Amino acid sequence: MFDKFDRKINYLRISVTDRCNLRCIYCMPEEGVPILSHEDILNFDEITEVARVAVSNGVEKVRITGGEPLVRKGIVNLVRMIGEIEGIKDYSMTTNAIFLDKFANELVKAGLHRVNISLDTINTDRFKQMTRGGDIQKVFDGINAAKRAGLEPIKVNCVIKDNDKEPDAVEVSEYCKRNNLQVRYIKEMDLEKGEFAVVQGGTGGDCSSCNRIRLTANGMIKPCLFNDIAFGVRGLGAARAIDLAIGNKPDSGHTNQTGKFYNIGG
Repeated sequence: MFDKFDRKINYLRISVTDRCNLRCIYCMPEEGVPILSHEDILNFDEITEVARVAVSNGVEKVRITGGEPLVRKGIVNLVRMIGEIEGIKDYSMTTNAIFLDKFANELVKAGLHRVNISLDTINTDRFKQMTRGGDIQKVFDGINAAKRAGLEPIKVNCVIKDNDKEPDAVEVSEYCKRNNLQVRYIKEMDLEKGEFAVVQGGTGGDCSSCNRIRLTANGMIKPCLFNDIAFGVRGLGAARAIDLAIGNKPDSGHTNQTGKFYNIGG
């Protein structure tokens, strides 16, 4: 699939829930957020159908996101359902790793290839502050479980304010080197203001080569994170929604006034 700017679209990011077990200060307000009703969230068959249609039209890379995907009840079954689709060459999940110790082996058996783990500091107190109560030891346990299970390469997503010389970023980098992990630095972004940057160590944020579309938990296909354009799969069907999203994919991100990172999937 190619958009009107001749970019090959072969990457689908699937947000399976808007719920999360952490309250990171740059993602959610302290009081939490309104959550979708269960009726509004796509069921497993609907999600799998979107993935199947996308793969049949050239998508080769699929990533499961959230919120936090591991809080979705039955997530291993969904991972298995998508993993059975022929043609997926890169199948991954972005997680905060709090529950990864519990699920790592099951995810591998279900067909998942690898994980990206969100980790902005390795300092216990700082982590608790940044996540509003999170236990960093559970993240370390999750990372070790992922390594034992073979969910590699493990990529660590580290959010930074300005640059990778910040104390937390340096410590995360050193931790990754010690543990054979790949670190990626993501500058803190603002959807409403249109503030975003190219991921250091990755390709996200580079509009000129963007190859992705997104499926939100409530069934909207979005061609761009920093844009309000979206097409509903329940009303249009997966094939038509995907086709419209790619046909209307903008040349560059601008602003998003209707979505948040926690319900789009970042």
